[in-house]
Amino acid sequence: MEIIRQIKEIGLFKGLSDAELGELAMILVDQEIKRNQPIFSEGEKATGLYIVVSGSVKIYKLSFDGKEQILHILGPGEPFAEVAVFAGTTYPANAITMEKSRLFFIPRQSFLELIGRYPSLATSMLATLSLRLRQFAGMIESLSLKEVPGRLASHLLLLSDQNKGATRIELAITKSQLAAYLGTIPETLSRILSKLVKAGYIESEGAVITIVDRQGLLELAEGVVKL
Repeated sequence: MEIIRQIKEIGLFKGLSDAELGELAMILVDQEIKRNQPIFSEGEKATGLYIVVSGSVKIYKLSFDGKEQILHILGPGEPFAEVAVFAGTTYPANAITMEKSRLFFIPRQSFLELIGRYPSLATSMLATLSLRLRQFAGMIESLSLKEVPGRLASHLLLLSDQNKGATRIELAITKSQLAAYLGTIPETLSRILSKLVKAGYIESEGAVITIVDRQGLLELAEGVVKL
């Protein structure tokens, strides 16, 4: 069955038996959602968790004055809304598709019953949640302790590490969205990118960033040098 094969490729469910995968396939809802369509809003009752099959999803919060802070940009294979589902509370942030996307939705009650029968699934969930917590901790540290050049340098190095140390990185989001993710405004981000190019740290052409001086970026990210 095609859907079982697709579930099997999702990191959260690796290690499950065919019987477990079959039961999971019975309870999930396969959804196709257009670009820029809300999935849920902050404060809504958490009815289930989601997994991105294709496309991308933005998780974000809005301040009282309407300023957007992006928390996560999620791609294929990544789950979201897990914490709210376990806690039985409301969704803590907003979620919206960034492009036409396919999602698996797993209803909360059915999923909790499945975990009760297959504890190994809970172990996989804990690993995923631990990784997400480390990401949040890194974001909080970056936003509170680093200036914008350091945040940008850290982000570029992270993207490089996620691509096995590649020096050529293609941004998956717009520069306006990247600015929101880094807690700044597009104009400031553009100025800093220009400074990084002039200083010889990177080369920039549209959405493609080439890391020229990795050690320099590392020192900038750690606050050893200032831009």
